[in-house]
Amino acid sequence: MSGKEALCVPSHSSVRTSGRLAGVWLATLALLGVGCAEHEIEETQAPASLAQGLSEAAASRPCPEPAAVGLALEVEDGAGIPLKVRAGQTFFINQLDLRASVTATRDEGVDGLRKAGDFKDLPWQGVSLADEEPVLLANGNGTYTRRRFYRNAKWMEQPSIFFVQPVDSRGRPTGRLIPLHIGKDDQRRNNDDFFIRRLRAIQWTNDCREVKDCKGAKNYSEEALVEVRNARAGATRFTLSPQTRALRLSWSLRPGADYIIPVEQVEEPTYDYGFSIDVQAVTPPRADGTYAPGSAITFQLSLRDGAGKRLHPQGILPSYNQVVFGQNEPGIQYYSAFFDPTTTYYRRKHRERMLMTQIIGPAQRIQPIRSIVDMDAFLGPDDVQTIGTLERDGVFAQFQTFPPANKLFGGAFFPDEGRWDAPVSDSWTYTLPANAEPGTYLVTVKGRRLYLGEDVPASRTVEIQVGTPRHTEATLTTGKCSTCHNEGGELSTVLHANDNRAACAGCHAPLGFELEGPIVVRAHFIHARSDRFDASKAKCSSCHLTPESVQRTSKAACLSCHTSYPKSHVEKFGPIESMYVGGGRESFQQCTGACHKTHPGSGL
Repeated sequence: MSGKEALCVPSHSSVRTSGRLAGVWLATLALLGVGCAEHEIEETQAPASLAQGLSEAAASRPCPEPAAVGLALEVEDGAGIPLKVRAGQTFFINQLDLRASVTATRDEGVDGLRKAGDFKDLPWQGVSLADEEPVLLANGNGTYTRRRFYRNAKWMEQPSIFFVQPVDSRGRPTGRLIPLHIGKDDQRRNNDDFFIRRLRAIQWTNDCREVKDCKGAKNYSEEALVEVRNARAGATRFTLSPQTRALRLSWSLRPGADYIIPVEQVEEPTYDYGFSIDVQAVTPPRADGTYAPGSAITFQLSLRDGAGKRLHPQGILPSYNQVVFGQNEPGIQYYSAFFDPTTTYYRRKHRERMLMTQIIGPAQRIQPIRSIVDMDAFLGPDDVQTIGTLERDGVFAQFQTFPPANKLFGGAFFPDEGRWDAPVSDSWTYTLPANAEPGTYLVTVKGRRLYLGEDVPASRTVEIQVGTPRHTEATLTTGKCSTCHNEGGELSTVLHANDNRAACAGCHAPLGFELEGPIVVRAHFIHARSDRFDASKAKCSSCHLTPESVQRTSKAACLSCHTSYPKSHVEKFGPIESMYVGGGRESFQQCTGACHKTHPGSGL
């Protein structure tokens, strides 16, 4: 390989050399096979022909950008959560989570946050109650929890900027200052540095007597949250100096009140950054490559880092206690909402970190699951839950969590039984129904990894053929997501890093303790509440592709988007009792086929 063929010069470098040293320099490059000149050469005079040759080489073979890792930064009540990172790695800021909290013994909304805590000096003018929802699952002492969600405070609405400054042990800068524009609530701009921006306050009433009765409550907590994540394309990249011992995080709304996030740099970590999931069917198919209806098919997953190294021994995953309370060096994550509650749209859903799998099919029948799965099924003897049946839902679906739900949730309800210490297999078995319709079935695993400052999702979907070798496909009635989900907000990046929307409904079924599970409910709710979704909320054609796709009427279909309906509807169908699905378990039943054949302003 010649020197010119091997040479590349990064755009931020300049190449300057002398005629006397040029031949030696180029020969050395050729001998060493150097592909990229990272350091600036001393400036002397060089022949024009050499300068032209170097310029042509640089133009013909530009250096690849170094791989960058997204960092997740967190501040809890003014204290930065310490970070460990790999030394010498190139980074960008991908996630910011800030939380300020206070407790109260009386119902004061979120006024306590104005008076005390880390966010007390922010401009709270305009704050108002936006939504309210109970937690349907009882607390351990038999009480219930109510959540109230507040928005529109001035600090939540106005644009602001965070600044990240690497510093040494004495607080002196060790690198450039990195500005992070988080934009404003009601508008997305091209210079926003994050795709997702959610700022709000929440009041928790922790000792309600009943699901909808909080009279006499005395145990309140209030919190204010900043959640920004999913860096936009072109995020600022940086490498930490060996002298860096912390990141100083500043916020334009809190001038002079910096947060310090301690940083430890690890020279030779055991694993690489990145996360991938492999899935394979262990049970072989028939000679024609298909599985027969009624077959029991065993699958196995492998969790790996970005270099393909296993994160667990083949055959076994860590126990729940090992992941949550142990060292967990590989960074495998399990469901964490027992300790850090999550709420669709309003609170830290990206940190729920469930590892789970689903099967759904046949592809040509894929549709939302409306049958409700109760906690009894989670706590029963079966590791796998049947979510949908052809007779009831028009599509077959099963799912399993890791650890299986009877260990995962059972360990929370029965802590003395050691269920969180139980070993977890990396294999599981789905059983096709005897009447399984021929076609393509989708098997998906999704999860999240937290390792050396990187908090990253991954998913993997594989297909199996049931009853026929002929491939079938899902017909989706919604689309055009990339109109908004781009430049850092792609579906392959956000949520579960899954851009195959056919592979969602099997996991996203309504649960008896979390009725908003269906993806159609969540999509409606999130886009209806987001002021950064800049299409008309009445214009269904922004997402829906066919008139028929907006004609199914139920409380869940309508009131996951609408926040009110006429008095006549209240009299006939009852008041709105859930911000997500309108009512209770009846919310997924078809209201009537005689009304709502069109939606005003739908564009369909």
